[in-house]
Amino acid sequence: MVLSGLHVGERPTGGFEKKSGLAAAMSVVHEGRCLCGDVRYKTLRDPVRVTICHCRFCQRFTGSSYLVEPIFRKEDVVFEGARAKTYEHRSNSSGKRVTLNFCGRCATTLCLDLERFPDILGICGGTFDDPNWFDLAQSTYRHIFVRSAQRGVILPAGVDLFEEHALRLDGSPNQPTVLAHALAVPEGGYKAF
Repeated sequence: MVLSGLHVGERPTGGFEKKSGLAAAMSVVHEGRCLCGDVRYKTLRDPVRVTICHCRFCQRFTGSSYLVEPIFRKEDVVFEGARAKTYEHRSNSSGKRVTLNFCGRCATTLCLDLERFPDILGICGGTFDDPNWFDLAQSTYRHIFVRSAQRGVILPAGVDLFEEHALRLDGSPNQPTVLAHALAVPEGGYKAF
């Protein structure tokens, strides 16, 4: 099954080094799967960034307060096993298609394919075999749609926070807020300073 540019069994170019005459993956290769294990994937590089999304769509499809979403270039993700099923949704903010890819057996959502950003996949962070491996460094980590953050969610200090998406529909950047101290979202919701 292919959701990326690689087919199962195909060797990626780059990101591999020779060890004793054999091609061995560098430490950036990480694996994940759905709950039942029918759909598996490997990432071949570090994520471009990690987004924590607080929009109502992500809250609904995860059944949680937010989505932890490491973002990868499509060619850096290889899927194996059963073919994922899809559900298409139109984004309330952009009007563009958001496709959820999920296991047909256990219904675990594995990733999002975004019409607005056709070269990337947003992997659902909790589906990694080790969901704590990716770096949450300030330079590659951000929270979006914090205007929809649920009461009691802690917004961290020193991280870019965006009331809506980080990019406007025309591609220009939105201005982030960066807190000096962590903030618990109050009863009335997050209000930018």
